[in-house]
Amino acid sequence: MSKTQNAQVILSNKNYLAEVKTRNHFLTIDEPVASGGDDNGPTPVEYLLTAIGGCVSITLRMYAARKGWDVGKITVNVTQQQESTSKGLKKWLTEDISFENDLSEEQKTKLLEIAGKCPVAKMVKGETEIRSSIQ
Repeated sequence: MSKTQNAQVILSNKNYLAEVKTRNHFLTIDEPVASGGDDNGPTPVEYLLTAIGGCVSITLRMYAARKGWDVGKITVNVTQQQESTSKGLKKWLTEDISFENDLSEEQKTKLLEIAGKCPVAKMVKGETEIRSSIQ
């Protein structure tokens, strides 16, 4: 069975302001003023970080529910890090995951493994091919 998800992004004539439609939802993308935008919405990178954090937290909630674990509120902070190296700019993402309720070390280890199975994180890690075309 094929499953398709779609987001349409239309960049306006106003600097970097983009309008997004996905299913019945409308979103805005923009850049901060310092980058030439008007700060009318999150940047594409901020949406990506949000997507990863959202996917990881939902994946963890689903797994914990199947196991009958009451983990409470799940918080995922996703941050893009970067540093200059002799080979150029090196970038990576960090995920800091916390749970409202106390968990055993065994539960934490398993949940950390499950976090890596989030579909969005797998896409970012390069497990999804992108096929581009110009119409």
